[in-house]
Amino acid sequence: MKELVIQNVFKDYKLANKEKFNALNDVNISFEKGELVSIVGESGSGKSTLMNLIGGLDSDYRGLISIGGKDLKSFKNKQLDDYRKKKIGFVFQSFNLISHLSVLENVTIPLTLSNIKESEKNKKAINLLTKLGLKDQIKKKPTQLSGGQKQRVAIARALINDPDIILADEPTGALDSTTTLQILDLLKDIADSGKLVIMVTHSERVAKISSRIVEISDGKIINDVVNQNYKRNTNSNNNLIDTNEKAKKDGHLSFFSSLKLSILNMWASKTKNFLMALGVSISLISMILMLSFGAGLTGYISTLAEDYSSPNYVTISKSDKDKDGNKIEESSSNPFIPKMFEENEILEIVDELNNTLSSNNNDFLINYQKENDNLTLGFSMMTMFSGTISYNTQDSKNESSIVYTYTTPPYYNENNFITKTGHISEENEIMLSYAALKLLNIEDPELAIGETVNLKINMNVFDTNITINKDVKISAIVDTSLFSNMLIMYVDYDFLNNCVKESQINEGISPTGLKPSLLFIKTDGKETTDLLNNYIKNYRKDLSGSIEEQLASMFSEMMSTFSIAMAIISGISLFVALIMITVVLYMSVSERTKEIGVLKSIGARKKDIHLIFSTESLLIGILSGLTGIIFSLILGGILSVILNSVLGFAPINMLWYYFIGALLISVTISVLAGLYPSSKAAKLDPVDALRHE
Repeated sequence: MKELVIQNVFKDYKLANKEKFNALNDVNISFEKGELVSIVGESGSGKSTLMNLIGGLDSDYRGLISIGGKDLKSFKNKQLDDYRKKKIGFVFQSFNLISHLSVLENVTIPLTLSNIKESEKNKKAINLLTKLGLKDQIKKKPTQLSGGQKQRVAIARALINDPDIILADEPTGALDSTTTLQILDLLKDIADSGKLVIMVTHSERVAKISSRIVEISDGKIINDVVNQNYKRNTNSNNNLIDTNEKAKKDGHLSFFSSLKLSILNMWASKTKNFLMALGVSISLISMILMLSFGAGLTGYISTLAEDYSSPNYVTISKSDKDKDGNKIEESSSNPFIPKMFEENEILEIVDELNNTLSSNNNDFLINYQKENDNLTLGFSMMTMFSGTISYNTQDSKNESSIVYTYTTPPYYNENNFITKTGHISEENEIMLSYAALKLLNIEDPELAIGETVNLKINMNVFDTNITINKDVKISAIVDTSLFSNMLIMYVDYDFLNNCVKESQINEGISPTGLKPSLLFIKTDGKETTDLLNNYIKNYRKDLSGSIEEQLASMFSEMMSTFSIAMAIISGISLFVALIMITVVLYMSVSERTKEIGVLKSIGARKKDIHLIFSTESLLIGILSGLTGIIFSLILGGILSVILNSVLGFAPINMLWYYFIGALLISVTISVLAGLYPSSKAAKLDPVDALRHE
């Protein structure tokens, strides 16, 4: 039975003007194993078209092409891929070696597509290259080889899968005369070993050494001559592929083989790929740093707020809204006058909170009597620099402004001091922030304990201005941390209340004293505290927490908003990065079109091409993510050092899941970006791809 039979084959090409060009016209010919056939003819006669049809690169024809008794026309895409992989070996005029792969890697690619073990395919390729005189060249790149050596590598690649048919398109067209003879002798040896070798050539010299010469013109076979002078070398041991070396060819390209190829491909363009990864990583770096800064600052503020509050206390003040959450117009022209509680309001709040506790099966109850069993009154006021403290020395009189006047929260203790000595202020005593103390020209806080200062505060109580003027002692210097650079004073509530009454009497006003602007409820534990705080937050829009809690909440909201804004900006930049990766990979497909054509000619499936390019986009994503993580850690460390030296603390909290998230985002956008380029690469027509320059 004939190895290759071609009957009544027609091939037309559609032209731009919708006309058809008849490339092959009723071609009828057959071939047997062991023949060395030269197909000759002028350019455009149909030689290459016929080769493409035989090689399974083009299946758009009419007629019959039978390989080993099987109709090539009936083959599906997968079968055509297997046919090119197992039955056909291509040798090209321009060699079509992949420049960034070594000689050994170029030869083993067909075996890689068949998922042959690394050791097995390397052994087989080295044996073949040794027989072809290329043992010392296996680690070299194609650019380091001569023309003859390149063609020998191409022949080795064509032979590695032990095909039945070798198709050589102008195999000596780019070689000198001496090298031409060597390559022709090699092809003759291959034919004499029992394979069908078909060459397309313009050279009469090449045709003369063939066992058969087929002439084609205008798509028709016009001459078919057997060379009577051809001498077959029947005694030669030229079987380049030993029978016991034949590897199975039923497998397909595995992910790990694709990964290795992708790494080699990326390394060939390492500068471009690194710059692309760096471009993507910039978005990831900004995202990680902004999230870390937001988390660090929020955590820092929350920690400070916790330090200046207590899990066993609920702090309540009035907000600037009513119960429905509507903004209340200020009753006074001074927005810094505190909103104070009336007695009936306190009782109403206590009853409402007790109902909430009861409905949640909580045994704790709030008691508010004249003794204030577990509810303590407090007061806070912005004095807008109208409060001053004077400290007289022998040489000068020093004054310190007071911006914020606080009555001491019931949970404050010695842990809130920056001094080793001191105590919570009582009658005729005050506590100061370090910033306020410095204005008195007392640098050492320990020296300030027990010193007498003059306290003068202008206050508005019930729309009446009064002045408090008292000599008091400094009992402690308080670590305010959250307000470390603010001018703050803490006093005892009863002491301040008595001062207000004295001032009212001095002004001839009925001594009403203060009304509280803060309520401190001592609970039986954190669970009750959280329950009350959540109720107030969700159902009493007219109430707020302590100033620390309000500031912490405000900063948390600000940082959340800031983080969201930065996430949006990062998202936009990541979208731009996605487009950039898509463009670069698309350009890569264009640059490697011929390489794709070569891979398809040796049996690569669409899935294989898609897998290679998808794996490359995956690697770009991993590289981008790792680059972003490394630079984030470096920049985060630098920022931490700078902030620690400037601020004394570094509000940067790099959580591990930020890095995992960044890596996943990077991989996701890279894989998405690679979908279209890899799909385009997979769909390339092998004939057009091989013609691409």
